[in-house]
Amino acid sequence: MRRYARPLVAVAMATTVVAGTAGWASENAQQALTGPPPGTASWRADHALGRELPDPGRSTPAEVARFFRGLTEAQQQALVVRHPLVVGNLDGVPVELRYQANTLSLRAGNDPRYAHLTGAAGRHRQILAFDPRGRGQVAEVFGDLRTARHVAVVVPGSDIDAGTFDRTNDVYGTPSGMAKSLYAQTGRGSAVIAWAGYTTPVGVGLDAATGSLAKAGADRLTRFAAGLAADSVPAPAVFCHSYGSVVCGLAASRLRAADLVVLGSPGMRADNVADLHTTARVWAAKDATDWIDDVPNVEVAGLGHGPDPTGPGFGARRVPAHDAHGHTGYFAPGTDSLRTFASIARGEAR
Repeated sequence: MRRYARPLVAVAMATTVVAGTAGWASENAQQALTGPPPGTASWRADHALGRELPDPGRSTPAEVARFFRGLTEAQQQALVVRHPLVVGNLDGVPVELRYQANTLSLRAGNDPRYAHLTGAAGRHRQILAFDPRGRGQVAEVFGDLRTARHVAVVVPGSDIDAGTFDRTNDVYGTPSGMAKSLYAQTGRGSAVIAWAGYTTPVGVGLDAATGSLAKAGADRLTRFAAGLAADSVPAPAVFCHSYGSVVCGLAASRLRAADLVVLGSPGMRADNVADLHTTARVWAAKDATDWIDDVPNVEVAGLGHGPDPTGPGFGARRVPAHDAHGHTGYFAPGTDSLRTFASIARGEAR
């Protein structure tokens, strides 16, 4: 990739503002969560079915899906009860079993940090992934994945984890809030997944200005999408906010997606659309009041994320966003950006 020669002071600025908070916080450096789900050791040792279970660290989502299709309902339910953390996080497992398993994990854990995920006002939540390790990772489905004709996935940026997944302040800056709003706009026949399935940067520091966490996140996102495909879910439109667009840029060449939409992006670690090596249509949105516009679009010595995807030379299709207001207003009801996002998610935008 071409390296940009703007002054290094610009890169320092990028590290100061790319996560959207003030100050330098290198002590907040994060260790990416990688590898198979929690509980894998006991899963590997389980021979109660008289057959070897698919190895979470080596089996592809397609292989996992084939294995579960070969089980009886009683056998499937036995695995849900014995290994909820594995079943709930193993890509390729039928979504209905993952919902059941994650409900069991959340209730059994009885961890006050995740009380908000067990339900709100008695409403059943469709939790597609729940990993309590570290800061926690979670994915939630709005709509019916089994019958949806159109599916979207929302990939968030910095400072998102299981605890901030659906915080009540800055709602449209959370994966849950973005997904709910998009689902409400797309209407019947659609489903939207809020995916907080990778370790995001916290605060401001090198994590936010480099691609290490994004690389690990890209691997997890591509496997997640492969799991949807193995379960016969339509290829999704993937919406990538802020640092999430770095994740999507690094995943693009391997990611099963109909559309790739970046918003409030600091860059995708690609020079242009062709450099992404994707067959997905690529869209980009940036509001004039978004602070991300102050981030220098450079990449020097691994710092910074490259060109602005909304720039004329990048080649992405532009999404109108003049009324989005700031860095987290793109999914706000009544905005042009949300209406266009819904049109993209439904496969209607051209």
